[in-house]
Amino acid sequence: MAEERLQKILRDHGICSRRKAEELIKAGRVKVNGETAYLGQKVDPQRDEILVDGKPIPPPPQKAYYLFHKPRYVISSLKDPQGRPTILGFLKGIRERVFPVGRLDWDSEGLMLLTNDGELANKLLHPRYGLKRIYLVKVKGIPQEEDLAKLREGGIPLEDGPSPKMEIKLLKRGRSSCWLKIGLFEGRKRIIRRSLLALGYPVKRLKRTAFGPLKLKGLEPGRWRPLSAEEIKELKKWTTR
Repeated sequence: MAEERLQKILRDHGICSRRKAEELIKAGRVKVNGETAYLGQKVDPQRDEILVDGKPIPPPPQKAYYLFHKPRYVISSLKDPQGRPTILGFLKGIRERVFPVGRLDWDSEGLMLLTNDGELANKLLHPRYGLKRIYLVKVKGIPQEEDLAKLREGGIPLEDGPSPKMEIKLLKRGRSSCWLKIGLFEGRKRIIRRSLLALGYPVKRLKRTAFGPLKLKGLEPGRWRPLSAEEIKELKKWTTR
């Protein structure tokens, strides 16, 4: 096995998150071959002895993959310093220590992938692999065709740079609002909400219905299910394109 950064190994072996691993290393609680470890150190867990608080690290846990339907008004992380409800409260029955891949805003809902496969997670979120996210979005107002064209072309000025190109279709028109279907390949924070607001169309509801080959269909809010072998296979295909 090739050498890897120590904090990644601690995460992959189920010790803690990568950020928490960095804190353990900085605090001198991790030793490699009897020596106090340092941040950024590369080791081989099959060759080197790694101790955390004097105890050997366990073997890496079996990889786990789950599909979760995040409800609205829930934080898409496992804990929140402000004490707001998190997705952890919905994950009873999942034995593995999993984490979300691709966040959703607290007032958004829809599909989330949960896994302990850090390597796959990093690849799925990387723009080079072109993983498409699909959303159903309800906005206040009825966007003009010229505004839909701006969303498709991208380049709407935002504080963190121009908006990305989006696939967009008007699905249902009401008196003062409408539903849009939006597809994009980038997961910047609140990017759909900010792009639409910049054109004068505040988002009233937002639901992610697809993440690459994964589809939300049939899963109620707050529920989860294991991915099928075929879904896992398809996900991994995306990272080898």
